[in-house]
Amino acid sequence: MNNSILSRIRWPRPFAGLQGITLADVPREVSAGVTLAALMIPLNIGYAQVAGLPPAAGLYAAIIPLLVFALLASSRHLVTSPDASMATLVGATLVAFAAPGDPLRLQYALALAVLCALLFFIFWVFRLAFLANFLSRAVMAGFITGLGVEVFTNQVRKVLAAPHASDASSGLFAAAEHLHETLATSVTTEGYFVEVLALIHSVPQANLYSVAVGVSAFLIVRLMKRYAPKIPGALVALVLLTSIVAVLELPAKGVAVLGNAIPSGLPALTLPAIPLADYLRLLPGALAIVAILLCEGLLVVRSYSNKYGYKADGDQMLFAYGAANLAAGFTGSLLTGNSPSRSAAMDGAGARSQLPSLVAAGTIALVMLFFTDLLAYLPNAALAGIVANAVLSLIEVHEFRELWRMRRSEFWIAAVCLLSVLALGPLRAVMIAFLLSVIDVIRRASRPDTAALVEAPDGSHFLPMADAQAFATSGLLVYRFGAPLYFANATLFLDEVERLVTQASPPVRWFVLDAQAMVDVDTTGAGVLHQAITLLKKRNISFAVSRADRSFRAWLERYDLMELIDADRFYPTNRHAAEAFRQSAGSAAAGPDSSAVDRKP
Repeated sequence: MNNSILSRIRWPRPFAGLQGITLADVPREVSAGVTLAALMIPLNIGYAQVAGLPPAAGLYAAIIPLLVFALLASSRHLVTSPDASMATLVGATLVAFAAPGDPLRLQYALALAVLCALLFFIFWVFRLAFLANFLSRAVMAGFITGLGVEVFTNQVRKVLAAPHASDASSGLFAAAEHLHETLATSVTTEGYFVEVLALIHSVPQANLYSVAVGVSAFLIVRLMKRYAPKIPGALVALVLLTSIVAVLELPAKGVAVLGNAIPSGLPALTLPAIPLADYLRLLPGALAIVAILLCEGLLVVRSYSNKYGYKADGDQMLFAYGAANLAAGFTGSLLTGNSPSRSAAMDGAGARSQLPSLVAAGTIALVMLFFTDLLAYLPNAALAGIVANAVLSLIEVHEFRELWRMRRSEFWIAAVCLLSVLALGPLRAVMIAFLLSVIDVIRRASRPDTAALVEAPDGSHFLPMADAQAFATSGLLVYRFGAPLYFANATLFLDEVERLVTQASPPVRWFVLDAQAMVDVDTTGAGVLHQAITLLKKRNISFAVSRADRSFRAWLERYDLMELIDADRFYPTNRHAAEAFRQSAGSAAAGPDSSAVDRKP
């Protein structure tokens, strides 16, 4: 790294997220931290299962990575934790490397965390936090909703606890197996719709005890959130249902529990044991995960900093993400990101700093040291019900309603992103989402606001020709092009120039280009501008430019277009151009004083 890059680095300020609290705030912050730990224990276990990783990987993410993030983050409110969207992306990335239950899957997950950390550090060095602005609201709504639908469906399957089609030999499941194989080989999808059909066929074989436990967990969390929002409903559901499952001996009746899946003790230092070449294979998935965490996380950071009136450094947040995920990769934990739901819970609990995250990390460390035996009795169906409730917030039906009401084109972009997640998988959907964002920007820029302007009868201002056809009698036409001139709108520019001068009555004698918005011209635009000026000269129409800034004239010089325009045909305002036209026509006395203030249309 050379000195110029080093000089650009803005080193993070540790403990920035702990500023603004006093000793009087400590009891409230500690209480919020215990609540956060109660929220994280069931959800982190559930999200580890979503990613196909051991439950301990989820709990480890709430110890050292959470501690590191809390000490380095510039936001006082954002909580880092595995979440549904991130866990789904991790699972989708790892599916090509190892199956759930394979010990290698954890190694690839740790390598993925390290790779994401390196990407975050690169983004921090080059101050790329602004990239969060490049995925639109519609794209994010569609993508996150698609992930929510997929995770919710998977949790329903766990609640049913029905045997997979391939696990049964009955005629019904044999038919389901045949249908599953037929569809899987006839469509190129990640299998979501195929799994939905298999899920429907498995409903008659669902374990009713498991369904009762899962639905009860879901309802308890919903009811607690509505009627007792300050009490962690997830913890209440787990304690109550775990006790019921143990007392009634429901594991003997098919209700699955965690068992001995969570080892006692704190996380140990570890290094990902995968071939170096596989890091390149993990790179597309890592880029997708970082892109989503970057966009979603910085939006949440911005909303809280605006709400509470402090400044959170987006680039320092990138460093905090990188450090937290580096810690995750070296301590055997699931990759960590941002959790809007837990951040909102801490805001509701009155937390105003990162102190609750530190308390939560310490609390979960104590649980891992002394109480893992109790976690062995947690029913998987209850965890699935809790996760299903959490991901409902990702299914943004209200966002789709708003997009449909406000802008139909963005609604359809969101819908395509949603279907892409389900039909093609999250990783391909990220690329499609980015492509759709680019296409939407180009589409809108290709149809800029343009207007043919004519002078009002009193000479005081200019009007769009559609509103002043009766006044277009002077032979002067001012054309306003409301965007930079480049390949996507160059044809529109030429077509409109030709149409205006062809249809004008009486004929146009002066064509003035209002270039205030034309701050950039690419080579395609330069070629079209050359054609337009040549066309006007062939029709004996004088060409002039008004309201052009320095950059537009620089582009004209670069593309050798200045020689096509008379040096005295550049005017600071449209009214100066109109005055020059009248003087050239020998009617200067009929026009208003050229020194009058230009009233821009």
